[in-house]
Amino acid sequence: MKEWWRRKKAKTRKSRKSRSDYTFFDFILDVLFWAPELILFPIRIIYWLVKGVGRFIFDV
Repeated sequence: MKEWWRRKKAKTRKSRKSRSDYTFFDFILDVLFWAPELILFPIRIIYWLVKGVGRFIFDV
């Protein structure tokens, strides 16, 4: 029973240790996902504002 418990404990320690690492590859993926969003978000907001103001003016 002791040996089984030690093996199980070692496995969970390994998995906890490896999950907490934030690698350079993770950083690159985050940048690739966030860069387009940061570029397109202001353009979308301007579009929504122009569209809303246009509807408000033409409805009045």
